[in-house]
Amino acid sequence: MTEDIIIQISNKIKEKRKAKGITIQELADRAEVSKGLISQIENNRTVPSLLVLINIIKALRLDMNEFFNEIDQQTQSAKVIIKQKASYQEFEKEPAKGFVYKRVLTKNVKNFPVDIVLLELKKGAHRSQTVKTDAYEYKYIIKGTVEYLIDNEKYILEEGDSLFFDGRLGHKPRNIGQENAQILVVYFFLGNEK
Repeated sequence: MTEDIIIQISNKIKEKRKAKGITIQELADRAEVSKGLISQIENNRTVPSLLVLINIIKALRLDMNEFFNEIDQQTQSAKVIIKQKASYQEFEKEPAKGFVYKRVLTKNVKNFPVDIVLLELKKGAHRSQTVKTDAYEYKYIIKGTVEYLIDNEKYILEEGDSLFFDGRLGHKPRNIGQENAQILVVYFFLGNEK
């Protein structure tokens, strides 16, 4: 099963930028958007507007047709989708030591992208800064003990606990347990007004 088109686009932007040796700041300057927006797009934290996407593709000096022809546009109309554990794709969001992301499934539901991810937090793993995502986020603690800082409030979650919040609030997890933690994460992306 292929990834959702929006996630493929984000990954392709990052891949092409790195292949051309362009920094995030250089791409942002060329596309006339903020460095933070490029980072959010590349790390699947926001969905770019059509105008922003076109500006990014032009800033990368890519042919529009080639860019989209390489995107797998198969529809996911199956009534049942099965994903084998071996097919979960490891990927990187913002560089953070001890954070291991694996994409389980991305699917459009009623024209809204939903991204399902497994996040492993190595013992002691944490971010130094908060992040924001243009999505509602659901977290289920499969194992371990995790502290979530959301909008300057701390929440302690243990195995079997779950959390749902607006990802546009600044947030960051910290593994405070004695073992690696594993979290099921579901992102419900919002429409983008940028």
